[in-house]
Amino acid sequence: MTLKFHSVATAIAFVAILLVSFDNVKNWSKNFQGNGTLMPGNDRFVLDYELIGLPNGAVGPESFAFDVTGSGPYTGVSDGRIIRWQANESRWVDFAVTSPERYGCEGPKDHSVMEHICGRPLGLRFNEQTGHLYVADAYMGLIEVGPNGGLGSPLSKQVDGVSFGFTNSLDIDQSNGLVYFTDSSTRFPRRNHIPVILSGDNSGRLMKFDPKTKETTLLLSNLMFPNGVALSKKGDFLLFVETTTCKLFKFWLKTSKAGILELLTQLPGFPDNVKRNKKGGFWVGINSRRTKFLDVVISNPWIGNLLIDFSVDLTKLHACLARFIGSSGMGIRLDEDGNVMEVLDGTMRSKWKFVSEVEEENGNLWIGSVTRAFVVKGKMSRTSKSI
Repeated sequence: MTLKFHSVATAIAFVAILLVSFDNVKNWSKNFQGNGTLMPGNDRFVLDYELIGLPNGAVGPESFAFDVTGSGPYTGVSDGRIIRWQANESRWVDFAVTSPERYGCEGPKDHSVMEHICGRPLGLRFNEQTGHLYVADAYMGLIEVGPNGGLGSPLSKQVDGVSFGFTNSLDIDQSNGLVYFTDSSTRFPRRNHIPVILSGDNSGRLMKFDPKTKETTLLLSNLMFPNGVALSKKGDFLLFVETTTCKLFKFWLKTSKAGILELLTQLPGFPDNVKRNKKGGFWVGINSRRTKFLDVVISNPWIGNLLIDFSVDLTKLHACLARFIGSSGMGIRLDEDGNVMEVLDGTMRSKWKFVSEVEEENGNLWIGSVTRAFVVKGKMSRTSKSI
């Protein structure tokens, strides 16, 4: 058996175990009940939903944003476009792009091979005072798009002399325009996101951009795949997640606790985006379930680095196996203190895979994914007592 063949076999076995072992989540959710929707206690919700397909062969509606008029959602997709949902016409229209290089970007294909050229817009948020859309593009950095759309303008690509490697999620303080955002890794780009987890990479960072001074400030470093970030309703703290460790953190911006980092909870799977609703609570999108085997790998990063050294494309291998084995995602609603209030579980919904975000807007839930060719739009109705 050649070394290369051995490495492929090892990687296949590893990823297969990673995808199908769900022991930890069973313990986490043992007090929840439901049919596709798990709720604490006797509370029960039903989610009526529809699937809204994406245009031109695009996939991966990672994140959502609504403009100052409530129109949308807007979402970034795999070919580098930002598109807007026209509800009155039931169709998507092009709104913006983050890169001027568009030749060969669109159409049914594996867009990951060109996303460093075409751009890959992830986190989105409108500044409600200016109407400008801020975008965290995995390759182009922090981008600003005017109210009329078109080609975005780069705002920040590095901090303290270190370039962004995987710009991911953002939120905006609407009182002063400050933009808080994450850079998931300086070692691996987005198209190689699986090695970020397997290697135990801790080059991720949390940052702040001031649109008045055009300065980018480093807030936290040495993070393990920092991903979704959301500002509290009062603007006194941020919630953010580490995808690798499946942890949810609170970082204080104001009060006597300013600068203090607190661990709120250990999540049951790999978290992606965090979005605040209008009541002040938060939704966390869970891409897939956490496993005991992952804990072993994270505790022993030499295992993941050994697989990476074998030159196997683990991200593509993971995506290929996931098509057959699958992995349901989740949406978890938290209160401001990090207490779990509701859990939407995709176990009973075969279409809910690799959930990236749950956005709550006007009574609807918009559920995104990093791999699917559609958006899930759902409406929750209560079937028992109120929380």
